[in-house]
Amino acid sequence: MASEIDQNKIQEFQMLEQQHQAFLMQKQQTQIESNEINNALEEIKKTDDEVYRVIGEVMLKSDKEALTKELEEKKKMIDLRNQAIEKQEKFIEEKIEKLREEITKSACKKQK
Repeated sequence: MASEIDQNKIQEFQMLEQQHQAFLMQKQQTQIESNEINNALEEIKKTDDEVYRVIGEVMLKSDKEALTKELEEKKKMIDLRNQAIEKQEKFIEEKIEKLREEITKSACKKQK
């Protein structure tokens, strides 16, 4: 019975570790997107010339103000998504730490 509970805790721990890795990958992706948008916004600010946007394999002339506004909105959405990911990541990290302690205590009791 006790070993069954331990096995369940280990499986839950492994599942949480996998979820944690998935959140880390999502967080990394949102940070990359955010950096790309920041770079694009900086380039738009630097130029007085025409600006273009790439859609698929086509480059279209775009209104500078409209494109800036769109990119800023997209950045806000990515930042919100990143905040949500960080909250979920922290919650999972806390659960992982709690399970790690329980598993370690259980293993120490078995050794005695």
